[in-house]
Amino acid sequence: MFQRKRRLISFWAGLVGVLFMLTFFVIIGRFVYIAQGKEINGHKLINVGENQWSQYKVVDEKRGTIYSDNGRILAEDVPAYTLYAIISPNSDNHVKDKQKTANALAPILGMKSSDVLDILNRKAYQVEFGTKGKMLSYAKKKEIDRLKLPGIGYLTESKRYYPDQSSAAYTLGFTQINPANNQQKGVFGIEQSLDHYLTEKDGSIRYYRSLSGVPIPDEHQKLKKSSPGKDVYLTLNTRIQTVLDQAMTRVNQEYKPENMIGIAADPKTGKILAMSTLPGFNPNKRDIKQFSNAAISEPYEPGSVMKTFTVASAIDAGVYKGSDTYTSGDYKTDGGTIHDWRRQGWGTISFDQGFELSSNVGMSVLTDKYLGVDKLGDYFRKFGFMQKTGIDLPGERSSLVNWHWKLDKLEASFGQASAFTAIQIVQAATAIGNNGTMMRPYVVDKIVNPKTKKTILQHHPVVAGHPVSAAAAEQTRALMRKVVTDKNVVNGASATGLAYDLPGYDVIGKTGTAQISQNGQYMFGKNNYVYSFLGMAPQKNPKLIVYVAVKQPHLKATDLGAEPVVDIVRPVMTSALQYLQVDKKASASDVRQELPSIKFGDFTGTDMNATAQSLTNQGIVPITIGSGTIEKQMPYPGEKLFAGSRVILSGGGTKKMPDLSGWSLADTMKLADMEDIKLVTKGDGFVASQSPAAGQPLKSGSVLTIQLQAEKTNDQAHAGTSSSVQQQNNP
Repeated sequence: MFQRKRRLISFWAGLVGVLFMLTFFVIIGRFVYIAQGKEINGHKLINVGENQWSQYKVVDEKRGTIYSDNGRILAEDVPAYTLYAIISPNSDNHVKDKQKTANALAPILGMKSSDVLDILNRKAYQVEFGTKGKMLSYAKKKEIDRLKLPGIGYLTESKRYYPDQSSAAYTLGFTQINPANNQQKGVFGIEQSLDHYLTEKDGSIRYYRSLSGVPIPDEHQKLKKSSPGKDVYLTLNTRIQTVLDQAMTRVNQEYKPENMIGIAADPKTGKILAMSTLPGFNPNKRDIKQFSNAAISEPYEPGSVMKTFTVASAIDAGVYKGSDTYTSGDYKTDGGTIHDWRRQGWGTISFDQGFELSSNVGMSVLTDKYLGVDKLGDYFRKFGFMQKTGIDLPGERSSLVNWHWKLDKLEASFGQASAFTAIQIVQAATAIGNNGTMMRPYVVDKIVNPKTKKTILQHHPVVAGHPVSAAAAEQTRALMRKVVTDKNVVNGASATGLAYDLPGYDVIGKTGTAQISQNGQYMFGKNNYVYSFLGMAPQKNPKLIVYVAVKQPHLKATDLGAEPVVDIVRPVMTSALQYLQVDKKASASDVRQELPSIKFGDFTGTDMNATAQSLTNQGIVPITIGSGTIEKQMPYPGEKLFAGSRVILSGGGTKKMPDLSGWSLADTMKLADMEDIKLVTKGDGFVASQSPAAGQPLKSGSVLTIQLQAEKTNDQAHAGTSSSVQQQNNP
């Protein structure tokens, strides 16, 4: 009996144990099934759990910054803010008074109060305010913060910002948000062509955390490395660029031309120092209408500036005899008759005189009877006029060369019938300014890794050809000098470029006034020309090329045509030559050359007062800004200074604006560079007035406006008057 009872107990105990084990495995199996395969609201449970335990952070990197050659930021990423409002009463921090909030936000966002109120009345937990509430600046964020509105918050991101607004806009381009990855993508200009360098790689980090949010020690982290975009340094000089922009803006306001192009370049290297086209756009506003950079993509008939290259070709070929004569006025050839811009001509004149007077007939006879049209075509090819320059900007187009009929070839010798781009003209001009060696133009100096500071791409000057000899280039420059200086070429007629001469500088150049073709016919009237000037300085060793073209300006009744171009070229050449420290030639005597010079040292870290006194004892004029030890100086160490030279020493402490009266634009630019001031100039010459006034606080990022006034001489006044008479209808 006892044994039976024992077996019965063992049986039920075993049965209970088996049932318990089965129940355990069923529960465990069910848990595994739910964890691995069961979905709740479309998500696997195990993944839901992992997401609850995991922390995921995005490591946001910046797109590369674009700098000028003098270190000024031209394009950068800055913080931007997307505004949102929590409108659900379930949140402790929600919008309490919707009407008050709408009235307060509307003027800041540029919206109607009723539209803002409609958004706040939606059935949602949280709302945003459309495009008006996206990419807000820090200044607007602070303005909203001051209102202390309940329920208002921000999502922080970044946007592309161009500090100089519309300056060099067609060179820089702009970006747009790529919806695929929410990153900025370059769609125009440098932003587009170097997008693969400028684009950043955002990173991420994922790790497990405890219930309280504390990272679990020694837990494996999933890390995706980030890297910032590469920084790009351009050849553009912001000081020269600013003067060009301001001069073109003034001309645009006064004459309202169809369009304008301005380029400043270094003939020795091909570096583009400044480039502007108008109408322009502001890349911060993306208000672009013309999606092409006219300076590199729009061929046009340039007019008489092409005579420079025709004469240079004839000189190089050994067929140019400047003293040989021809009959000006008209020249009959196969297909038609070529006329001078002055229909009656100037009688029998030499080819040298014809170049100074910009005679179409002279170039036609020179090409037809001496050089030959086919040979001219060969030289134009050597000068790069038959192909793209290869400048490192997107969208360049080549020329439109009409080289079928003899008449067209002869007209090309003086800039009609065939169309070329402004950048082709500038490239060809480097051969004249660089003793026959033509340099390819470029705007990208280098690309740098911002973390390692290592240069990963460096551009160097590239020789594009040797179209003419050094001797031919030198003789051409001598003829170009006469274009801006000869007041009596023949029978009282003056050369066409007198208005472009600058006192103290050996400016050389060639004027142009090209007719505009429309529907196969040339337009008439003084408002229907492309007025231009190709200039360099100084004559013997040019350090600067400036090319300006103005299409269809609305001239005053008393204007003859060249005025808009003169108003751009003179201030740009003056300021650029000063900034590049091209010495003026002595006007009355060579006293400056006889003065002893000193080599300027490195004074950073020294006591400002002691250094200023030492320089004063040597005849140098120190301008001190701030106090204490010297942190920055202009000019840089190693430069040669003469007695009376002005130097700028900048230290710490409170800084005040110096008295700029009589300062050159170059010295004022150096001050602006040192103290990171935005410079606005009016006129040309030397500083006559300033704002802020002397003694006012000098703050980084502030605006300094100066009025420049030229010191006119009798020669200057006469030159301006004479040139105006001779420029009329000059092709």
